[in-house]
Amino acid sequence: MDGSRVQLWAKTDPFLLGALQMPPPAKFSMHYLRKMASYVRTRATEGCYPRLYWAMWRHIACGKLQIVEETAWLYFETFLSVFERSVAQSLDWAEVASTCPSSEKYEEIKSQLSVDTLKFILFLYIQQINKISLRAPMIESEWPSPRSRSPTPDFVAQSSIYNKVWDDYSHYNFIHNHLTYILELLMEPKQLSIVTQSSHCILISAEVVNALGFLIEGTVDKNRAVNHFLDLAVWQPVQIKSGFIETSGAFSFQKLQAWIKECLVINPFGITACIKSGTKLSWAQQVDGLNKRAKVACNTYKVPHTHRMVVMSQISKQTLAKSSKTLVDARVKIHRCSDCYIYLLSPLRSVTVEKCQNCTIILGPVQTVLHIQMCYNVKIIAVCQRLSLLSTTNCTFHILTPTRPLFYCGNQGAVLAPFHIRYSMLEDHMAQTGLATVPNSWDRPFLFSTESNNSNIWRLMPPEDFFTFVVPFEMEGDTTEIPGGLPPAYSNSVQQRQQKIHTWQKTVKDAGLTREQRKQFQAVVEMKFNEWLSKTENRHQLDSLVS
Repeated sequence: MDGSRVQLWAKTDPFLLGALQMPPPAKFSMHYLRKMASYVRTRATEGCYPRLYWAMWRHIACGKLQIVEETAWLYFETFLSVFERSVAQSLDWAEVASTCPSSEKYEEIKSQLSVDTLKFILFLYIQQINKISLRAPMIESEWPSPRSRSPTPDFVAQSSIYNKVWDDYSHYNFIHNHLTYILELLMEPKQLSIVTQSSHCILISAEVVNALGFLIEGTVDKNRAVNHFLDLAVWQPVQIKSGFIETSGAFSFQKLQAWIKECLVINPFGITACIKSGTKLSWAQQVDGLNKRAKVACNTYKVPHTHRMVVMSQISKQTLAKSSKTLVDARVKIHRCSDCYIYLLSPLRSVTVEKCQNCTIILGPVQTVLHIQMCYNVKIIAVCQRLSLLSTTNCTFHILTPTRPLFYCGNQGAVLAPFHIRYSMLEDHMAQTGLATVPNSWDRPFLFSTESNNSNIWRLMPPEDFFTFVVPFEMEGDTTEIPGGLPPAYSNSVQQRQQKIHTWQKTVKDAGLTREQRKQFQAVVEMKFNEWLSKTENRHQLDSLVS
């Protein structure tokens, strides 16, 4: 590492992918998490430290933090799948989970799962970023809906929550303002009693500083490489400022805290930098009307591979289709798009769709979270690790996912349906992102909603309304069928419809029409087909594909 000045920043992923977009449970406060931190350290031999096993977390969560087991598993599974499992481990777990002969055996296997204790405690603490403050100003966020309505308190609160998980400034402020509490959470229990009296005497272990690397990373001036937080903290030129004591391998609490605050900056690889100074891509057509405002930006050519980001905004009345290295492993945000078809056929890190209406969005496999918020009449087709919804109206989701779709507040008329497309590289892309065809929990949503009438929130698509979807592009690859196939009821519906088509074709063939009659009949069919294209607005999709 060359240069003289260290820059530190809050990582994007813990907040974007780890902070669930709802207010945290009441007992995720500093008081109770501090108790938990002390509890796990004193029970190291019982599966609590340095690795926290599922059985012990379930005991702590349900018995002491008073959250239900399903919610406890949600937090545990989110941290494990997003931050600890490799692609190979994800595929191994999918195989194990899908072949369990009984629920008892599945629970037995779950009890063998563990997470890094200190990092998991930090993961629980950063849920506070979504804590609603009654003193915070409530400003309505405009979103595209054909209906005008006043924002409900839940809607406004959830909108505020969502903005924080993408906002680099909120991440910066959270680390800066909560740093003392974060360090205290990671301390040895015996150190807590003296922290307010003589913090200059307290030493922080390298293990604690290593855990801080879950939230913080950095670099050195004139060095584009991103470095782990611990490596920067022990770097010889900054040891005096960071408080590192080489003889003991520990850090001064007071000096470490001051050094972090001094070096903390806004994430140079976050969405703010991507929009402000990223590469502008000419993917969207620039024509008269709304598309004059269409923008696509990425930071792919300026940042390390693990920090890729693509932002697409205000694309309207066109078809955008890409399978590009620019998209591989990128965090994608699709914002304020309308009346369009978007195909992103590459393996993706995460995808957010916000404030869109009347769109069909077809995605390559999403390695972590596919989040949809404040959208109206949007159809999403994707394989993903997790689907989450907040404040959506009349949206349809054709999903293959190993986890239960997560419904936050404000959803109305969501339709869940099986995944129903294929493209040539799909199975290769699934392997790259650690996603398998089983288990598949697309039809078992997990409702965090407080609304009492679940029937208005979601429903399964009736098999008679189900149609397969054809990706109208040719690519090289080996996928020739829908991964995992269709559930029997939906497969039977497709087969019955195909049989009707075959019967109709046979009827026409056996009708004994003359050549002139066949031409007249073909003209009538084409006329009716064109009428249908116009009535359903599918002509626009075909025209945009040609252009």
